[in-house]
Amino acid sequence: MTNRATGVGSMPGEDFAQSVQIVLGEVGALPHVPELPARGATAMMTGRTLALVTELGVDLQPAGWRLTDAPGLDHRRAVSLLAQDLDAVEELSAGGHGAFKVQVAGPWTLAATVERPRGDKVLADYGARRDLAQALAQGVKAHVRDVRRRTGSDEIFVQIDEPGLPAVLAGSIPTASGFHRHRSVTPADAAAALEWVVGAALAADAVPVIHCCAGGLPWAVLRETQLQGVSFDLATMTPADFDEVAEWVESGRQVWPGVVPTVEPDDWPTGADLTRRLLAWWGDLGYSNVETLPPTTVTPACGLAGASPRWARRALELAAMVAQNLSEEQGKIGA
Repeated sequence: MTNRATGVGSMPGEDFAQSVQIVLGEVGALPHVPELPARGATAMMTGRTLALVTELGVDLQPAGWRLTDAPGLDHRRAVSLLAQDLDAVEELSAGGHGAFKVQVAGPWTLAATVERPRGDKVLADYGARRDLAQALAQGVKAHVRDVRRRTGSDEIFVQIDEPGLPAVLAGSIPTASGFHRHRSVTPADAAAALEWVVGAALAADAVPVIHCCAGGLPWAVLRETQLQGVSFDLATMTPADFDEVAEWVESGRQVWPGVVPTVEPDDWPTGADLTRRLLAWWGDLGYSNVETLPPTTVTPACGLAGASPRWARRALELAAMVAQNLSEEQGKIGA
């Protein structure tokens, strides 16, 4: 694997075909299926992922998505929207890419955002969260097969989005009333549910990667799974993470540092600026020699839904520039 770039997932606006064209045109070797949450709840992270969960019924209520006895109208709309989007990906990609990435909400973020039939979060019910995680795992298998068939890609990455995982482990997810917090889950339970989804991706011959742009990544939990990579906001990394990252890399797993700002800064950084920042971070981890750097996938810090259309395009372009700069620096040494 060489250095490359990709997006985290979300893009601004409501024109899906245009977003696909931008992704295909800017990121190079690892394009992703974009998400456009501005189109509404069925296109947001939770609704998008629930479109894959066909073994359980869900519907959209005033408080959010809720498990039901049978799929509701909004669930069917989410399924239909995803199918339409994948039709567009199939048409625009025309089988011209060796790799492609898809994103799904992880089992713990789903459990913290989806409600049980009688209210409150799935997180509060061991059986419900197990059923939801296992249904998600089955959906991931089918999704990978579908995307591979449509794109002709020989390598599919499954990005498991878990922005809520640190809060779930810390016991800081509020209950429906807002007056209490859901009990924390054990690291063993957290790893087990993740592994169901990770294992499903592997069974479908895909590469599972976790993304979390919140601070406090639970490295010990992640190491207990077969995850092949971790994607994070570089700004959330602290010295306490350095040894964990080094151990992760030494075990042969990938790191995907998010180095490009997600919203337009007053002063636009150049690719060289961001490359220097990334190299300085690697230096803090003990990789002061660019020749020893592991292959790196460069991304924006998080999703680009809140970015201007102009910056969203530029952010992906910058990520690709940083990846190219890393490869050029390593090539100079090897020449």
